[in-house]
Amino acid sequence: MIAAFSDIFSVGRVGADGIVVILLKAVIVLLALATAAAYLTFAERKVAARIQLRIGPNRVGPLGLLQPAADAVKLLFKENSAPAGRDKLLFWIGPALAGGAAIFAFAAIPISGLTCVGGQQVGLGCNGGYPLHWDLIHVNVSLLFVLAITSLGVYSLFLGGWSANSKYSLLGGLRSSAQLISYEMAVAFALVGAVILAGSLDLERIVLAQHDVWFVVLQPMAFILYFTAALAETNRLPFDLPEAETELVAGYHTEYSSMRFGFYFLGEYINMVIVCSIATLVFLGGWLPLVPFIHSDWLGGLVGVAWFLGKVSALLFVMMWLRWTLPRFRYDRLMNLGWKVLLPLGLVNIVITGAIVAVRAS
Repeated sequence: MIAAFSDIFSVGRVGADGIVVILLKAVIVLLALATAAAYLTFAERKVAARIQLRIGPNRVGPLGLLQPAADAVKLLFKENSAPAGRDKLLFWIGPALAGGAAIFAFAAIPISGLTCVGGQQVGLGCNGGYPLHWDLIHVNVSLLFVLAITSLGVYSLFLGGWSANSKYSLLGGLRSSAQLISYEMAVAFALVGAVILAGSLDLERIVLAQHDVWFVVLQPMAFILYFTAALAETNRLPFDLPEAETELVAGYHTEYSSMRFGFYFLGEYINMVIVCSIATLVFLGGWLPLVPFIHSDWLGGLVGVAWFLGKVSALLFVMMWLRWTLPRFRYDRLMNLGWKVLLPLGLVNIVITGAIVAVRAS
């Protein structure tokens, strides 16, 4: 939030006007993420039905489009039960941290390029106007910021599992801690190669560095490593061992109900949006168009927003497709894949990329 104020102050937009801009962006991001999470549940049920030769939700509203609203009402009015022996404070903090960290992490993700209001763009600045960044807060280490905030998600899972005073929940929390810590390292290593090529941790600069060629072409192994590790970090099949309903009932959120369970659900689907957004920005050119002669700065960056959302939607579909296609990993194989396959390959990719960049620079 301090970075957001300094960004606005530096271009002369001070006082109440700057606060209004921040609040307006925050409201838009919050509503957009909540709506996206709700309708991702609807989309996933439709994708699952299609794969399994079923119809899916089609009763509530036209084409079943009001099903997410019905689910939200159901969660609001369900009985909010809780175990008697729970740690009351931590039991409440767990789901709040899951939803809050997921929403806060999206604050530094740009969904389109820099737009100049009342001026001309010069590099990454504006001449005679003020910049409109398509993110809530703009920091020059935005990729690091997003990774740092999303890493807080492991605390929500562990706190929820431990505070419930349930053996099933505790085992789910322990699994989630080991799994997320392991695969966060694989995620970070997979992204380092793209950071070396771009020479920056600023997501806007990383996207602009892909103007000639997307990094997925230069870093195909890193993209596969990142997307695989991202599936595990978001607890998606075939890596949903912290939940594992056939073994742990519902894992870390077994004892949660009503909107407390809803916050965990919200956090999972928003995290899906975040990891797909990072993959889009770092490897797939972000808001840059697939066709070079279609400029993403038309209509004040709205065309760039459309390209960005299209790429994110395609990756979300792949995540859903994989969930309803692949079986769940055994836990020891899950950990072996993270530590013995993804992590070494990520290190190899960093060494090769760094060597190539150093040779070309010399």
